[in-house]
Amino acid sequence: MREKFAKLKDENKILVMLAFFSISIGLWTNFKQLWLQDNNLEVDRISQVLSISGLFCVIALIVFAKKVSLENIKKVITIAIFLKSVNLIILSILNHTEYKTVIEILIILDAIFENLIIIGIYPLIVTIKKENKLYSKRKLVEYLFRDIGILVGGILIGKTIAGLRIEYNICLLISILFLILAYITILNIKMTAKKQESVPIKQSIKYLVKDKIARDYLIFVMISEIAMNTGLGLKMLMLTNQLGFSDGGATNYLLIVGLIADGIGILALKYFTPKNEYLTLTIKFGIRFWLYLMAFLSNHLSSCLIAITWSILISTAYENVTDAPYINRMPNEYQIIFTNYRYIVKTIGTSIGVYFAGIMYPLGVPYILGLSAFFMIFQMTYAYYLVYLRNKKTIDNN
Repeated sequence: MREKFAKLKDENKILVMLAFFSISIGLWTNFKQLWLQDNNLEVDRISQVLSISGLFCVIALIVFAKKVSLENIKKVITIAIFLKSVNLIILSILNHTEYKTVIEILIILDAIFENLIIIGIYPLIVTIKKENKLYSKRKLVEYLFRDIGILVGGILIGKTIAGLRIEYNICLLISILFLILAYITILNIKMTAKKQESVPIKQSIKYLVKDKIARDYLIFVMISEIAMNTGLGLKMLMLTNQLGFSDGGATNYLLIVGLIADGIGILALKYFTPKNEYLTLTIKFGIRFWLYLMAFLSNHLSSCLIAITWSILISTAYENVTDAPYINRMPNEYQIIFTNYRYIVKTIGTSIGVYFAGIMYPLGVPYILGLSAFFMIFQMTYAYYLVYLRNKKTIDNN
């Protein structure tokens, strides 16, 4: 096994590490909201904690941007995986205790470590190889193995094995095991890529400020995260508390839909990406918008479930059009700072979206999707505008 791993290309070794990490994330994230609820946190408090986590992540990412270079990014990812493992072990020990404040702090720390790991993976890969398909491949590995994590949880939850009943905290412990495998994997990756110096942060910021496409893309990312997380930021609680799913049923639903979505993403990348990018964006965002709007206007839970299902199904498709061109157009020396700013605005957008989801939650799923549809109007506008800007710049350069 070690010899086969050693023969893999560097970018594929990183994807193996990402696979283990994503399984861990799928196991833990799928049940995290229910784990918190099981530890006597109310839904509004869970929403607040997750939103606050995002704000602290922004601070951490700013520090990351100042301190991390392409030369030490692997070291930072390795340390973050280790600290996340320790953090989750402590959380598992505190299960069903009265230390709610400590639990909330550890949830915030967990989000910080997770974001630092995710943000570092693609800049690490682009020091070796950069292409739109590889970006989508990296995302599809993340999505697919996250869903495998959900599969493991869905199979085990509620079962009794050797006299031990599998509940949320056991899933957390299994998640830690896969995180440890990710840690072992990255320790055994010896990067052979040439060292590349990152430019000073002030110079990077000036470069991004002058780049209109980069600025508008970051606005698009924030609006997209607000729209997505307003609609699906509390999806596990929506499914179990408002749509009548059991925790196991909700897990199986997300698993099946997620796996189909992974298949759609792979097929879309290879065969079904229209040459017209405006049409691609309409397929990804336009259909979702109309389904959300219809769910809100009809006020029927069945319409809501159809809208949620489609939203998840299309979520992994066409990132080679919606994101990769804007990330890969950045020179390597600006990759870390640009990726940092992307994740900062993404995290802010996620926090805002989850906060809005918590506000709308008492009104019901149709109102949650209705507010998400409102934000999607701005999301689609920016998406189309960005394609226009890229095409115009290409014409101007020619």
